[in-house]
Amino acid sequence: MKILVPVKRVVDFNVKVRVKADGSGVDTANVKMSMNPFDEIAVEEAVRLKEKGIATEIIAVSCGLPACQETLRTALALGADRAILITTDVELQPLAVAKLLKAIVDREAPQLAILGKQAIDDDANQTGQMLAALLGWPQATFASKLDIADGRATVKREVDGGTESIEMALPAVVTTDLRLNEPRYATLPNIMKAKKKPLETITPAALGVDVTPRLKTLKVVEPAKRKGGGRVADVKELVAKLRTEAKVIG
Repeated sequence: MKILVPVKRVVDFNVKVRVKADGSGVDTANVKMSMNPFDEIAVEEAVRLKEKGIATEIIAVSCGLPACQETLRTALALGADRAILITTDVELQPLAVAKLLKAIVDREAPQLAILGKQAIDDDANQTGQMLAALLGWPQATFASKLDIADGRATVKREVDGGTESIEMALPAVVTTDLRLNEPRYATLPNIMKAKKKPLETITPAALGVDVTPRLKTLKVVEPAKRKGGGRVADVKELVAKLRTEAKVIG
């Protein structure tokens, strides 16, 4: 079974994000970048399926600037067999990424696509669902457990009231939640081996995909600073403030 795992290059989760002075976006100059944490979980799950003998090949895919090669090399060091970089300097939105991934799926014919449920930069949580819709494949989002057997996938997923189990036929799309697994660290020998693994570079035009943005970012601003708390003398003053200042009661 062949597994496709998309990975995204994002600002490292330990970095405090800064907004550009002109409000046009987030400042990424001289900022540490890394693989999206949810995508690390997706790569780990694919590697575990290969270690169980269920998967035969893992293909990592990334879309964006040439610097995304670093993220793909990390995926290769973690256990992916080969990588594909769809290189473009256009700001990619979820629908464009889903269309690019569909083109790769049509070409590579994987039986399973495992994606992180969302990226920590835009928190869109849309690409996996859009990919499943474009392919006409069944999908299971927010997976906290995944089992593959007899051409079917059984997914335990988290919902508001607890968990639910879904069974679906392959090929399918699965998006990962935090509790699915704990990603391993790339060892030095595997990092060195990753340099020799194949990494193909291709353009959206070669795939016949239009990635022109459908949405325009008007302005990016930092969240307003929270005001400090205050003390009240008694319940009567508290109620008055809730009514007149916070306006949360009538």
